[in-house]
Amino acid sequence: MSIIEMIKQPWPWYVAGPVIGLMVPILLIFGNKTFGISSSLRHMCAACMPAKIPFFQYDWKKEIWNLFFVLGVFLGGIVSAYYLKNDANVLVNEKLVTELSKYGVSDYSSIIPNELFNWGSLQTPRGFILMVVGGFLVGFGTRYAGGCTSGHSIMGLSNLQLPSLIATISFMAGGFLMANLILPYILSL
Repeated sequence: MSIIEMIKQPWPWYVAGPVIGLMVPILLIFGNKTFGISSSLRHMCAACMPAKIPFFQYDWKKEIWNLFFVLGVFLGGIVSAYYLKNDANVLVNEKLVTELSKYGVSDYSSIIPNELFNWGSLQTPRGFILMVVGGFLVGFGTRYAGGCTSGHSIMGLSNLQLPSLIATISFMAGGFLMANLILPYILSL
């Protein structure tokens, strides 16, 4: 198997997890930087908006490395989507397939179900709630928690920060609540 073929395959958790986890010491040791993605939106707004909003009044140029990091993530996504695409269907647990079939979800050919996430579904209550309201709540939660899951759960926990532990527990509790109580109601719309 070639290296490209190996990269195209899904990586097991015991490989992908340590690779992601190694970002923390690499960033700290080589640049005294912290890992997180959500702060880059603030840096972009501070760079692009000359308005006198106090939240954006800081020296964003000191954090320009973060913008290059996010650009690299974006370009990496494009490269993987076009050149490293694995055409195999996504493997989904049979119990989940049975449950989602009740809601009309049956296409597992990509990472997200086409029946739920497409431009046409924005015109339905279910699609609007999932994409627009859900996107707003994710953004609000990220700002309210002072960071995203990668910042708190990867960086904050590895630095033994109590606020990151509280945020990670809240992320998990919210995910369980959403997946088991709220999402079935939304999918039935």
